[in-house]
Amino acid sequence: MVRRHACKRAYRFRFYPTPEQEQLLRRTVGCCRKVYNLALEARSVAWTAEHRSVTYVQTSAMLTQWKKTAEYSYMNEVSCVPLQQALRHLQTAFSNFFKQTGDYPRFKAKSHGGSAEYTRSAFKWDAKRNELTLAKMREPLPIRWSRTLPRKTEPSTVTVSLDAAGRWHVSILVEETIRPLPARRNAIGIDLGVDSYAVTSDGETIANPRHYKKLAERLEREQRTLSRKTKGSNNRRKAALKVARTYARITDMRRDFLHKLSTRIIRENQTVVLEDLNVKNMAKRCAPKPDPDNPNHWLPNGQSAKNGLNGSIMDAGWSEFRRMLEYKAEWYGRQLITIDRYYPSTQICSHCGAETGPKGMPGLKVRAWTCPDCGTTHDRDLNAAENILAAGLAVSVCKDGRTGTKVSH
Repeated sequence: MVRRHACKRAYRFRFYPTPEQEQLLRRTVGCCRKVYNLALEARSVAWTAEHRSVTYVQTSAMLTQWKKTAEYSYMNEVSCVPLQQALRHLQTAFSNFFKQTGDYPRFKAKSHGGSAEYTRSAFKWDAKRNELTLAKMREPLPIRWSRTLPRKTEPSTVTVSLDAAGRWHVSILVEETIRPLPARRNAIGIDLGVDSYAVTSDGETIANPRHYKKLAERLEREQRTLSRKTKGSNNRRKAALKVARTYARITDMRRDFLHKLSTRIIRENQTVVLEDLNVKNMAKRCAPKPDPDNPNHWLPNGQSAKNGLNGSIMDAGWSEFRRMLEYKAEWYGRQLITIDRYYPSTQICSHCGAETGPKGMPGLKVRAWTCPDCGTTHDRDLNAAENILAAGLAVSVCKDGRTGTKVSH
């Protein structure tokens, strides 16, 4: 019998607010940003000057005092719930920093948009009409329901966000019961790359869509236009909005590709094995170095030194792809195994097991090689994917392996 399990899941939709709603929402988002920045400054100054820690409760008391002053009296015009949530988000950011799972919190910028989170007491949900009305609003949000919410679910949290491209989104968090997919016998290893986005152990090659490269010329043209505009002018704001919209389009295309690919892989396979890649360090290591004698020195795939291999690595979105596989495997009853990043998957012959030496940069030019021990000719990426699968299955059976190996069910 397939067991169902409950989990929290967010559904994100576009909406187009009325002028009155947009004015209130922009004011709310701006107040959330201001409260976050004020609290961050107060906590940073207290620690730097007095080595004194400031808690969430203390920042909440500060918020009460700020709202009583003439300078920040406008905060009373918006719902108090998103302001309190901004303080809680700051507390979470500091907790992650002290746990060494995140960087030190940074100040929020207006140009990046913003968000406001409403808990259950700050919105009304009409399940029959599919209407969501936020605090301080008379009319429900005009949401474009691109898909339906699960039946008999009640939203616990609603987050309204404005991105840099000027688009409004609402994220509705609900608790739903997800039924795992039927069990399958398939297991694959995946070797992620730049030339091809991924090569699987069953021989499938997934092309790299190179989303950034598709719009690179357009983005460069818009950025040149932006650089010529006077700072603070309306024309500069318009030009900056065009750049932001192009970036948003790149992000949307990348997210759509990763969602479709990760969903297909999870549906078709019971076990998926990946390498635990350190994307940030790989991008730093592959950053192009200036060569005064040859400004267009060699880079993989015929790229110029301006873009570099590091740009292609960041454009691929490997970390996001792995994150999607992790939570979808947990939802649908699949197994995701990540093997140690130092496992020499490209150095081992998948036929006889002989180690044939490193094939890193500049060995990326070598796409095929022949094993000196058994004489088998290998495609570099396919051989790596087969080795990744073998290592992952060994870890799954023996519950042992190199440091950093992780098994997720």
